[in-house]
Amino acid sequence: MTRPVLARAGRRTNLALLIVLAGAFLTGWLAFAAGTTVPSRLATVGHGLLGIGVVLLVPWKTVVVQRAPLLRLASLGLLAVIVVCLLAGFIEVFVGYRVFAGLSPIQVHVGAAFVAVPLLAVHLLRHRRQGPRRTDFRRRQVLRTAGFAVGAGVLYAGLEGVGHLAGLPSARRIASGSHRIAADAMPATIWFLDRVPEVPAGHRVLVAGVEVPVSELAARAVGVRARLDCTSGWYADAEWSGVSLGTLIPADRRVDASSILVTSVTGYRRRFPIEDADRLWLATGVQGRPLRVGTGAPVRLVVPDRRGFWWVKWVAAVELSEIPAYAQSPFPLQ
Repeated sequence: MTRPVLARAGRRTNLALLIVLAGAFLTGWLAFAAGTTVPSRLATVGHGLLGIGVVLLVPWKTVVVQRAPLLRLASLGLLAVIVVCLLAGFIEVFVGYRVFAGLSPIQVHVGAAFVAVPLLAVHLLRHRRQGPRRTDFRRRQVLRTAGFAVGAGVLYAGLEGVGHLAGLPSARRIASGSHRIAADAMPATIWFLDRVPEVPAGHRVLVAGVEVPVSELAARAVGVRARLDCTSGWYADAEWSGVSLGTLIPADRRVDASSILVTSVTGYRRRFPIEDADRLWLATGVQGRPLRVGTGAPVRLVVPDRRGFWWVKWVAAVELSEIPAYAQSPFPLQ
C-alpha cells in the first residue's frame, strides 16, 4: 500500500519540498530576530513544523532521486547539507546547548542553511519546469496538502510531548528555543566576523559627543534585571549594573534625532529608535562584578526584550542620528 502512494512522487513532491525549505529558512531568521514572547513562539513553532515537513517528505523525495538518470555532485551535496542541518536542529532542541569543537548545534544548523542556499539555487536552475500548475489547486490536492500539514502538526506535538514526559532539555527551552545557562557561565560569543578585542586602559565612551569615563558609568550604575537571549542557543537571566541612555542623553538633545547608533570598538554597530533611549543601558557589571572582556568589558549595551546580537559589546560610541532605525539591515553584516 505504501509503494503505490510513493509512486506518485514527482513534480509536486519537489515543489512541496521547495516551499517547505524556503519557509523553514524564513522562519529561522524570524526566530533569530524576534525578542518578545509571542513573535518568538510563533516563529519557533513555525520553524519546527516546517522542519518536520522536510522530514516527512524524505520518503517521496527518495523515490524521485532514484528515478534520476544521473545524480549530480551538487545535488548530493545539497542532500548532505540538508541532513546535517536537520540533525543539528534536532540535537539543539532535544540535547540542549552544548559546544562541540568550538561550535554549538545551532551554529552548525545555521551554517548548513547558509551553505544550502547556493546549492539549492543550482538545483533549481536545472529543474526549471517544476513550477506550480492549475491542477495543484484542485480540491483533492488541497485536501492532501491539509492532511500533510495536520500530520506535521501531530508529529511536532508528539515530539514535544515525549520531551516533556522524558524530562529532556526540549521541555525547558523558552519561546525562542534557547536553553538556560547560569549567568556566571555566559560564554564569550561574537557575531560572525566580529572578534574579541583588546580594549586599552582608561577607555572612554563617546556619548552624544561627550567623552564619559568608564569609572563615571560604574559610579552612576543601577541594577537592571534583563535576559540575554543569544542566537547561539542559550539564554541567561542576570542582574546588570548600568546607566540608561535616557539619563545620559537629555531629552532636549533627542528632539531632532530619529535613532541612536551604538558602535563597538570592533566596528560592530546597531541602530535603535530614539524612543528606546530609556530602555537602552550602558552596563559595566553583571551579577555584582565587573564585566569580563569576553562578555563586553569595560562597557556593553544591555537591551531587554531584544536578542543577543543587539547587545553591542565593547561600546566605543553612542551617537544621535537623523537616519531612522529601520534603514539598516535586520541583521548585522559585519
